[in-house]
Amino acid sequence: MKHGKRYQSAVALLEPQKAYSLDEAIEKLKASATSSFDETAEASLNLGIKASSVIVRGMCALPHGTGKTIRILAFAKGASASEADVAGADYVGGDDFAAKIRDGWLDFDKVVATPDMMSVVGKLGKVLGPRGLMPSPKSGTVTKNIASVIADLKKGLVEFRSDRHGTIHTIFGKASFDVAALKENLISMIRSVVEHQPEEGVKGRFIKKVAISSTMGPGIVLDLGEVTEIAEQED
Repeated sequence: MKHGKRYQSAVALLEPQKAYSLDEAIEKLKASATSSFDETAEASLNLGIKASSVIVRGMCALPHGTGKTIRILAFAKGASASEADVAGADYVGGDDFAAKIRDGWLDFDKVVATPDMMSVVGKLGKVLGPRGLMPSPKSGTVTKNIASVIADLKKGLVEFRSDRHGTIHTIFGKASFDVAALKENLISMIRSVVEHQPEEGVKGRFIKKVAISSTMGPGIVLDLGEVTEIAEQED
């Protein structure tokens, strides 16, 4: 795959085979984010899990948010629908929105639902599932306390899930954030992933490698020793 001059200039900022401290890596990420738009800060965590049978998933409340405006669709009715609306959901409903989704409408970023609406939402699995939008109790997006989840999502609650290769791809802010804010967000994400370490299916070290990048920039590998120290520290 060929890369443009901007990408090559960003690569030139990195030393081959070097693993960077969090502070250094974030500085490099910010320096490499030279696009005309505010690039997203992304992280990839390669886990030592048996990916064919183990999935690591959860939610992380980023202290400084994501920097993105999140459009939320809430499947709820009655009092829960009113609570979802007050909490800031962009769309609230049931069968009406399910029909729109089946017709191809996908103008939302997150889906939450109350348990009594899963008979409606469950039929949308083939559409929402492949896009990572299907709500579930494990991720906290199927809940009776829907207002609280919506408020957290609006503030910067990020859902993460390991893929079939045992890697979590997630975001932790915007390149325009200052170094301290990005670092705090990244530390929160790392610790949250560790908190969801499964009891079985881990082979050796749980976190094997972590790399960060801006949307258009190269991957920057983090020093695994520092990552391990962060993971073991208490808040």
